[in-house]
Amino acid sequence: MGEGKTPGDLPPVLAGASHPPSPSPAQYEASPAAVVLVHGLWMTGLEMALLRRRLRRCGFLPCQFSYPTVRAPVVENAARLHGFLQRVSAPVVHFVGHSLGGLVIRRFFHDHPPRRPGRIVTLGTPHQGSMVARRLARHGWGRRLLGRSIEGGLLGDLPPWSGTRELGVIAGNRNLGVGLLMPGLARPNDGTVAVAETRLPEAADHVVLPASHMGLLISSAVAQLTCVFLRTGRFLRGPAESGPSERKFIR
Repeated sequence: MGEGKTPGDLPPVLAGASHPPSPSPAQYEASPAAVVLVHGLWMTGLEMALLRRRLRRCGFLPCQFSYPTVRAPVVENAARLHGFLQRVSAPVVHFVGHSLGGLVIRRFFHDHPPRRPGRIVTLGTPHQGSMVARRLARHGWGRRLLGRSIEGGLLGDLPPWSGTRELGVIAGNRNLGVGLLMPGLARPNDGTVAVAETRLPEAADHVVLPASHMGLLISSAVAQLTCVFLRTGRFLRGPAESGPSERKFIR
């Protein structure tokens, strides 16, 4: 929950109150916004430490949410996220989800729509379902690896996104990951998720960067664009390069 800190070291955004007080207009300006980070499949949140530090440098208060990616389906982990949010007392709460984490965030907004304002950024999230997950799910050993994570999310069966919140999508096009072991993953891709799988018609913006699936978490460009989107609701970038790579760079 924030880089190995003890409860006494947690930032003031985390409080024990089960019902955070409604913020006044002045609080929206004076209080830093929280960013809840939601990790991906087989991860714990430790791999998001660098991104948390960069978000903190941007002026946000990062809060790491950890959940059992394999032992529970997306809908149950969305409920866990809802419970976690009861301890976040900031008046503005943004969300950043990597891979499966983005699907958990979407399910959370569908089942437990929060009243506090905030934006969402997903990194390498297969909003259209994951071909790699579908291939793995065909085999007994693959289903054991995926566990209950494939229930209501990774196979593309998540409820439609309402579009009521600004959601930005960052995808990678550096082909380095488990997808190399499974021929047929559409190009461009980040080695695990195809760029086409990350698209969400109702998203406010979509950007493609030269990063692998895990590389999205350590990319300084990803962190910078995430900060920009959380503040403005759009990614600032220059003209897209021609060709199939769809790279779009920061100005």
